[in-house]
Amino acid sequence: MDDGEIKIKEMALDVRIFEKTSPSRFISFTIPNPNSPIHLLRVAVLDSPVHSTESSPPRVAAILVPKHRESDWIFSTESGQLQLLLNMPEISRLILIGDDHDTDSDLPAVYHRPNGEDDESEKLEIRLKPLVVALLPKTLTREEIDDVPFLIYDDNVVSSVEIEKCVGPFVGEMLIEDVEIEIDDGVREFRRRLRFKRMPNLVQSAIKIIPRSCSNPSLPLMGTEFKLDLTELVHPYLAPMVASLSLIGSDVYDHLKSKPKALCIGVGGGGLLSFLRLQLGFEVTGVEIDPEVLRIARQYFGLEESLARVHVEDGIEFLKRLSKSCDDDARFDVLMVDLDSTDPIHGMTAPPVEFVAKDVLLAARTVLVPSGVFIINVIPPNKTFYQELQDQFRHVFAELYEIDVGNGENFVLIATVAPRKSGFNRENLTPAVSGKYLDAIQKI
Repeated sequence: MDDGEIKIKEMALDVRIFEKTSPSRFISFTIPNPNSPIHLLRVAVLDSPVHSTESSPPRVAAILVPKHRESDWIFSTESGQLQLLLNMPEISRLILIGDDHDTDSDLPAVYHRPNGEDDESEKLEIRLKPLVVALLPKTLTREEIDDVPFLIYDDNVVSSVEIEKCVGPFVGEMLIEDVEIEIDDGVREFRRRLRFKRMPNLVQSAIKIIPRSCSNPSLPLMGTEFKLDLTELVHPYLAPMVASLSLIGSDVYDHLKSKPKALCIGVGGGGLLSFLRLQLGFEVTGVEIDPEVLRIARQYFGLEESLARVHVEDGIEFLKRLSKSCDDDARFDVLMVDLDSTDPIHGMTAPPVEFVAKDVLLAARTVLVPSGVFIINVIPPNKTFYQELQDQFRHVFAELYEIDVGNGENFVLIATVAPRKSGFNRENLTPAVSGKYLDAIQKI
């Protein structure tokens, strides 16, 4: 009997409970690490919320958690692990195995991707194979058992260091981190990111950061002083949102008029607000429901008070209140909304359904000038949701336009208060956003 089989028998857990898949079941336990018995491994077994049928037998996969990323919410929380499973719709059961991290440590989490082949992981896979077999549904054939893969989690993070963890009264636990990532053609870039624990697999906000000096070239995130680059939008849907400004009536840049006004609901790290002020000269007002998120934006993401006036308030309540007392001088040229809603099964969707109720859309139209536009980031869970969302806008606004961001996830909807005769001067935008997004605007 090999070491793997011995450890299975020593577990205070009846492995017979794994003989059948049970939708949405989550079980986590620890075992001694066969490569280092004085240390523990954390094992999580997740069954998909989607029932497998007799004609479609359960498929199983295992993942070894990357070394030194065990405390990352992607791997250490049930919501993060569930999203990993849901990103593989063909998998009925996912088995995650990694070092049992120290949850009580006060040290910031640091990760650096290992170079070359990881011999220790290969040895561990071999020694853990009996454990994985014991956790498989009994309906699997010998051939299916032999085909169960050990998958490799691979993203573009080369290294990361935790800057701060904190808790907001509305969004819950948050993480600010500096990361080095690989972008196209192997080029690397440094970014500061904001993530929420309720949806750990997604980056809520990100800005580009540039090293001023580096004291440790082998670990460039440690002991490095960075400056913030607020001249570039790195989230894939933000540049299309800015390109949508081309649909604002052309009178907005009349030089006899004051600065164009933007109202942004949903601040996050504040990168969009800073960009509108610094790159396009807008007078910016923001609305953010969570005061801790605003503190983070001010402290770590460069959203200075001189760049934007931000109200700490519920966005819907702010719109309704403003619409009842909004005179012509107080109206905005553009309303930009970037709010999400999370669901453990469907993941993140945007916007929250409450935000596109007719009374809210009417309030939104009221706070805009006649040449104004309403721009909103949309992540539809299905086609029906997206079609109904468009219909809601058509009932309130004159025209509706769309940009497909092209990432398989985001769309930008642009609603105009009045029909367009002429648009915002594209020359004001082309230095700031790619022309491909301006050309991608389609009337729907």
